[in-house]
Amino acid sequence: MAYNPWIVEMGINPLTHLQHHQQYFFHAQLLNHNSIRINVQKNKFVGVTHLINTITTQGESEVISEKTYGSVLQGRMDMKPPAQVHAHMIKSGFRADVFFGTKLVTMYTKCGRIENARQLFDEIPERDVISWTAMITGYASHGLNQQALTLFNKMRGEASCKPNPFTFTSVLQACVGLNCLEQGRPVHAHMMKFGFNLDVFVVSALVDMYAKCGSTGDARHVFDEMSQKNMVTWTAMIVGYAQNGQGGEALSLFNQMQQAGMCPNPFSFSIALRVCAGAKELGQGKQIHAHVIKTGFETDTVLGNALIDMYARCESIEDAFEAFERMPDLDVISWNTIIAGCGKVGYGKEALLFFREMQSKGVKPDQYTFASVLATCVSLALLDNGKQVHAHILRKGFQLNVCLMNALIDVYAKSGSIIYSRYVFDRIPLRVLISWTTMIAGYARHGYGNEAIKVFQEMQLAGIQPDYITFVGVLSACSHAGLINEGWYYFNSMSRDYGISPRSEHYACMVDLLGRAGHLDEAHELISTMSIEPDASVWGALLSACRVCVNLELGKLAAERLFELKPQNAGTYVLLSNIYSASGRWDAAANMRSLMKNRGIKKDQGRSWIEVKNVVHEFLVGDKFHPQIREIHETLWGLEREMKGAGYVPDTNFVLHDIEEEQKEYDLAFHSEKLAIAFGLISTPSGTTIRIIKNLRICGDCHTATKFISKITVREIVMRDANRFHHFKHGSCSCNDYW
Repeated sequence: MAYNPWIVEMGINPLTHLQHHQQYFFHAQLLNHNSIRINVQKNKFVGVTHLINTITTQGESEVISEKTYGSVLQGRMDMKPPAQVHAHMIKSGFRADVFFGTKLVTMYTKCGRIENARQLFDEIPERDVISWTAMITGYASHGLNQQALTLFNKMRGEASCKPNPFTFTSVLQACVGLNCLEQGRPVHAHMMKFGFNLDVFVVSALVDMYAKCGSTGDARHVFDEMSQKNMVTWTAMIVGYAQNGQGGEALSLFNQMQQAGMCPNPFSFSIALRVCAGAKELGQGKQIHAHVIKTGFETDTVLGNALIDMYARCESIEDAFEAFERMPDLDVISWNTIIAGCGKVGYGKEALLFFREMQSKGVKPDQYTFASVLATCVSLALLDNGKQVHAHILRKGFQLNVCLMNALIDVYAKSGSIIYSRYVFDRIPLRVLISWTTMIAGYARHGYGNEAIKVFQEMQLAGIQPDYITFVGVLSACSHAGLINEGWYYFNSMSRDYGISPRSEHYACMVDLLGRAGHLDEAHELISTMSIEPDASVWGALLSACRVCVNLELGKLAAERLFELKPQNAGTYVLLSNIYSASGRWDAAANMRSLMKNRGIKKDQGRSWIEVKNVVHEFLVGDKFHPQIREIHETLWGLEREMKGAGYVPDTNFVLHDIEEEQKEYDLAFHSEKLAIAFGLISTPSGTTIRIIKNLRICGDCHTATKFISKITVREIVMRDANRFHHFKHGSCSCNDYW
């Protein structure tokens, strides 16, 4: 089979671009069916609109030549002209033979009128391979994959009709759509029978089918057996490895392709860059970038977007900024990529700035833009910004699809407004699994265990099957609310009722639930009977519980396991040191801190954030550098006097150093969350809810103090610490002192 040179040179895969050049293939073949010679060349279609007008305005007595009909049918139409032309042919008594019948079938399928195409196909008196292929391709290109395969099997029953290369590429595309190796393998055998195992385009489609159906071994076997490979073949195999999580093999093959003398095109470069991004192979990514510059493809927009994504996901954000700035043409995907990239690596403020700049330049955001911006609001817990984005979506009349509504549920939940989360959740017309799971996780994070379980039960009634992530949310909800019986029930239900084997996340939730309830021996027993090897999350949950219950023996055991698994994790040293301190073993606690220092391990410093008037203020423990620090300190001293008058007694057990009591009280007074609360009190109107984020778990003294502050100031204070949310109001906390 001879292919047009421009197709080969550009490396276009017939599997994905079949409909674009099929008309040329059909044209070359169909010339043999009639004496008609229609001179329709690539990008030189005749005045189709004029011809349609001629056909539809002439009376039935007017004779329309075959050449006129042929020229019209060769063009690209919307949904109306095919019916007009077809009707005129019938009225004028023109008998559509296989040539014109196939042309009409192709027109109908391109316009999405598959039923009309099939009806006409069934009426063609003597169908040939081109007719069958036109209908099969129509089915496959519209996702009607099973119909495509059924028709192909029916075609095989026609002894006089043998498949051609385009038949096989369409059938293989249908197999990919069904993700069905069982149907793909017989097609492979049939292809071999007709001798197409040497056709580079067909075999490339076969490689693509095996890879996309998850069998990279079969794909590579076919690939290695090919005597001739082109860019489509190499790219199909590289993409197959990448899509199946085999990044190392993908990059190795990309290098082999270049060694074989093949010059990558922008698409193959972009695939290699995305593999580097997924594997965080910054060095390899930079080498590919250098090759991109050398080959002159740097101005390609798609490739530029891949470069931004690679640098951002490899956490080389400055290089991502530079790649973005050097792009001559920025599309909405470029902006989405840089916004999402900033958000994923903790550059939330920059992400919001890019979003504003995007709007100022007149670039219209799409659903992915809003989803990325909302994700940034989640990471920063910026409720006001999240509300502004929500309002912007509504104001611009943007359709709130399920993806955006799920993002809004997450934003509101992680920003401390679970009521707004539920409001959005209740208005999703058709909830998918992620909608239910996000709502359950939101309730869990706020400590509303019973509400989370109720949503899970509603999901079951709706016929939605939970996955392992859903159960993480349910078990986490039980853990935060101390629901031991419910926790055991859902832990056992997971495997019993849904066939989901427990993972480390589920065991960690159960260990946390049992440990914080004081059932440390039961938690340890669960670990010893795990069906999988306990990882750091499981032992970390036990160590945290030992800190709460001050169990030195089990705490040391958990810490020893953690030292083996994650020797550089500062949290293990800190928690064990805290247990020593709480047990009065000050020397052992000091030795643990010295060990950290000697090993070059640094403890995360306590930090708290508060957003006021769209500005995020950060406070460190004992902070002295905020512009309003004097006023903040005065506010705290005043509050402490009122709190002590109301019965507050500083709990110096949470000062983990062997120092004087007076110094301990002084240290407690300036924990970062207290500084943030005081700033919120002096910076917001009376009655305004104060929202704080803390990077570590709130200490017991700050928890008690915040309850007093909420009562004295008549303020609701919402605090998100490393584990969960706390809603302080009227002198009590939503966690009921269980955290």
